[in-house]
Amino acid sequence: MITKDHATRRALVAGAAALAAALACSSPAAAQPAYPTRTIRVIVPFPAGGTTDLLARLFAQRLGEGLGQSVIVENMGGAGGSVGADAVAKAEPDGHTLLFHNLTFSTTTASLEFAGRAKHGLADFAPVSLAANVPMLVVANPGVPARDLKEFAAYAKDQAGKQALFYGSTGPGSIMNLATEVYKRDAGVAMDHVPFRGAAPLVQELVAGRIQFGGDQLSTALPHVKSGALKPLATLAAECTPTLPDVPTVRELGFPNMELRGWNGFFAPARTPEPIVARLQQEIAKAAQHPDVRRRAEEVGAEPVGSTPAELGRIVREQIDKVRPLVAELKLVVQ
Repeated sequence: MITKDHATRRALVAGAAALAAALACSSPAAAQPAYPTRTIRVIVPFPAGGTTDLLARLFAQRLGEGLGQSVIVENMGGAGGSVGADAVAKAEPDGHTLLFHNLTFSTTTASLEFAGRAKHGLADFAPVSLAANVPMLVVANPGVPARDLKEFAAYAKDQAGKQALFYGSTGPGSIMNLATEVYKRDAGVAMDHVPFRGAAPLVQELVAGRIQFGGDQLSTALPHVKSGALKPLATLAAECTPTLPDVPTVRELGFPNMELRGWNGFFAPARTPEPIVARLQQEIAKAAQHPDVRRRAEEVGAEPVGSTPAELGRIVREQIDKVRPLVAELKLVVQ
């Protein structure tokens, strides 16, 4: 026989169970805070004016429109991009501080590991999206009598003992530091390294003729190549770039060890919640398809992409694995 007290107790227990179930079902949504709630900072780990800075600002504008929040770009150069990267690695993983880096991430990471000074690695970041593919271009001062890397090697050997030749990069451990040291090894030529704090002063010195050899992402040198102030020697990409279809690849010229894919991409600090990473990736992919973004990027030789986080992570891991033995052999150390 069920008494009134028993019925009351059973009703209370049933109600409590129903309430617990409802709370359990709603807890995942309740656990996710609103995003974004304030201005988003995009750290570019290089001085203003280069290709990475240009693309970061191009994407930031559309990203802000898609997220309904201000997105600002902050330049934080130093140590081949590792200063800015370290700042993002230590930031709160809430999606309000992002890193916009390029393939130098791979070379400086390997270089810092080799020197035993690595403050961060790929595990300290959550890859968000590959924003764009951007070829690297090797160039020379037009006073150099060489049309490609093979002819430059012949010229450099002829100048041995007559004059010193200099090459520029954006710093020890940077992509052009690595690529040129590989070239020197494989071609059997001698050049002295002149590091710069950014691509803009590097190109200025190339145009002035105070250094003979150098390079950076395509757009940095492109206006000077078109004007005749710089001479293109090769692209580090696997294929010729449509922007300069007559410029051969390093592989075609017999220097396959120099080949590296150029890219720019977004990263968040590790442990950033997956829903936030997914939202950012979605908006970056939309930005990559925006007509204004595509037009402006293609003008400087970049190809907007908007990949998945997994794709960007795979690219960086493969590059780090490729350059790590080269960095160790050539003893390239970020300063």
